[in-house]
Amino acid sequence: MSPAPPTERGNRRRVATTFVAALSVSALAVGCSVANSNQGSAADSNTLRIVLQEEPPTLEACDVSLTSVGVVVRSNITEPLMERNPTTGDLEPLLAESWERTSDTEWTFRLRPGVTFSDGTPFEAQDAAHSIERTVNSDLGCNVEGYVFGDADLDVNVVDPLTLTVASPEPDPILPLRVSFVEMLPRTTSLTERVREPVGTGPYAIDYWNAGQRLSLVRNETYWGTAPDYARAVYQWRSEGSVRASMVANGEAEIAVGLGPEDGAGDLGVAYPNNETTAVRIQLEEPPLDDIRVRQAINYSVNRDGIVKALFRGMGSPAEQLISKGVIGFNEEMKPWPYDPEKAQQLIEEARADGVPVDAEIRMIGRTGQFPKVNETLEVIQNSLSEIGLNVSIEMTDSAGTAEYQERPFPKVGPYLLVIQHGNQAGDAAFTADQYMRSDGFQSAGGTPAFDARVNEAAAKTGEERQDAYAQLFADEPKEIMQMAFIAHMNGVLAKAETVDYTPNSATVDEMHLAAMTRADTTETN
Repeated sequence: MSPAPPTERGNRRRVATTFVAALSVSALAVGCSVANSNQGSAADSNTLRIVLQEEPPTLEACDVSLTSVGVVVRSNITEPLMERNPTTGDLEPLLAESWERTSDTEWTFRLRPGVTFSDGTPFEAQDAAHSIERTVNSDLGCNVEGYVFGDADLDVNVVDPLTLTVASPEPDPILPLRVSFVEMLPRTTSLTERVREPVGTGPYAIDYWNAGQRLSLVRNETYWGTAPDYARAVYQWRSEGSVRASMVANGEAEIAVGLGPEDGAGDLGVAYPNNETTAVRIQLEEPPLDDIRVRQAINYSVNRDGIVKALFRGMGSPAEQLISKGVIGFNEEMKPWPYDPEKAQQLIEEARADGVPVDAEIRMIGRTGQFPKVNETLEVIQNSLSEIGLNVSIEMTDSAGTAEYQERPFPKVGPYLLVIQHGNQAGDAAFTADQYMRSDGFQSAGGTPAFDARVNEAAAKTGEERQDAYAQLFADEPKEIMQMAFIAHMNGVLAKAETVDYTPNSATVDEMHLAAMTRADTTETN
């Protein structure tokens, strides 16, 4: 997933051995000082302590499609009308009890009665309508808008306190699935300013946020559903996976996420398939990257098998497309781009002979803690690109710092490559194609009007025709456009203390439901 829109830009840092070593020492030092502070760190059966790769840049509900935001906010602090079951793929009721299509473009949603926000105010159709207007139709530039809805505005109308209608400009067979990405907020929430700490209907509310140290959520005692087992959840963040794993092993946390097999979780480690695909997105507008031969050379130079085996320890598989198996539109017939450095070098020399400035410096930008072994992965790719004759430098930054490169409008800063992770939480290729394949897509670095038309045609189809249309798009994009060098379909690892019962699933990397976590020791009481 992409990083959150920045409030402050992070300083960019070139990767170097001394920097990586310094980062490890710094993370260890911070781990000791913060974890041993007196605020929510002591062992307490009522408190669930979670350590993340990075601090959320915001808890803004309209940015929950960002991994760093959604993993804390979604269905913990705020909730949507419906929720997709990550195992079955079915859309299930949450704040809406039912929904039905009432015309080609309109859907009617009927809300659950008796729901209140954590501040005690009732949740009604006017709040739902306001939340949809704010996320989709306002000028906030919400990540959910770009990721899920694109430029399309919705027509939202309140029928009665528990009923609303939502209409799209064109018939949209998956409109309820799109609406499921909109988190519900009170009607008093600003339409012109982002909210760092939202009020929601979820099982938890924000207790305190000590920026740079920890974030605490407290159980919402007025929650409409089943009360969660833990009275409090405290989040901390450490950039080094080994530090996160050791915090669980040493009793400083109950859950640590984003681990690699080398991080030392041992018997506490739980592996699970996630929906993330890692890739290098190639910015097509600047030379030499505007030449498809250079983009083909980049693909030929990436040793996907070697990266998965050596760096990821087999936790994942070489990627051939941006979605993973189980998502509607996944192309079973595609194979990863072959590793052929000699062919890559030949293409670069052909481009050089035709006057393409292949010696121009190309920046490769990655995010610290984006996935296990991210620094080493970039270094391997940089070395491969250097060997075929490209001049590539590495820059590492935080999630806020990568946002300007990830989302439109892109900066005019010369040629660059961006290491991305894309997780299709919704299970339908529309959410990938709209933002990454359309020429005006929120996170698309290229495209053509003709390809845009094919994306639009696929979006209007249903059933097997929909599956086949999207599968063909994934097969044709590398031949016609090629804005990606795919790396791997990722697997996830988290560390879990023996005192916690929790089974991660394919959605865990993007949304980690606290209510699904229970105490293994049932003799403890609240």
